[in-house]
Amino acid sequence: MLAIVLTARVLGLELGVARAAGAVIFSVVIGLLMSLIFGREEVARQEGFAVLPEEEAGRPLWKTAVNLAAMVFFLVFANWAAPRSEGGLWEAVYRLRWILAGGGLVVTVLSGMAWFSRDERLEWLSSARDYALQVIPLLFAGVLAAGFLLGRPGHEALIPGRYVAMLVGGNSLGANFFASLSGAFMYFATLTEVPILQGLLGAGMGKGPALALLLAGPALSLPSMLVINSILGFRKTVTYVALVVLLSTAAGIIFGAMAP
Repeated sequence: MLAIVLTARVLGLELGVARAAGAVIFSVVIGLLMSLIFGREEVARQEGFAVLPEEEAGRPLWKTAVNLAAMVFFLVFANWAAPRSEGGLWEAVYRLRWILAGGGLVVTVLSGMAWFSRDERLEWLSSARDYALQVIPLLFAGVLAAGFLLGRPGHEALIPGRYVAMLVGGNSLGANFFASLSGAFMYFATLTEVPILQGLLGAGMGKGPALALLLAGPALSLPSMLVINSILGFRKTVTYVALVVLLSTAAGIIFGAMAP
């Protein structure tokens, strides 16, 4: 969720929404296609598992959902971007963003205190701290690397913008496929794809290829392919990679044709 909010905040609302929708649709479509292709093998594999005993009933699901929704609510409105033009709903929400974000924060704190145990709260705080310590240095390094290699709009750096425009500019099939395939084999540390894409867009990358890379990159990487292969086998891994690349390419072409 943080990656989607950061994408919308830095790269634009349309890319953030497209990334969120694409991630959800991909999970469903790829799951259905994998089940359709390897359904018989999966049924046979599942039959070999022992039946696990049912867990005791714990906290109602709606309480966890409310707490999670409040955190998402706070995250979205705390990062609400300033409108490009005055007037309208966007500016109204922007003026009220801290009130709305504060409401989400209050609900998060109160529901956490009322519905979660002290040990659970301490574990959540510990996980949040560890995640921040892991992500912030990588994000900072990603911003530095993107600026050093790609510069910013109107100011070229080590990699000339004409090379970026030649490979992933516009909205052609080749540009979207190249972005999708490159993203599938690249390894992006958490959230670093956002500043890297910001630099690429400023250097001439099309919005369609940008979405293709955003969808394929976090979903795959060469290390993850090796791990998936060790668990699912070569045929399923190749099929999964091919589906991600092809669907990312198609999503990029559609988005590029629709985006302004």
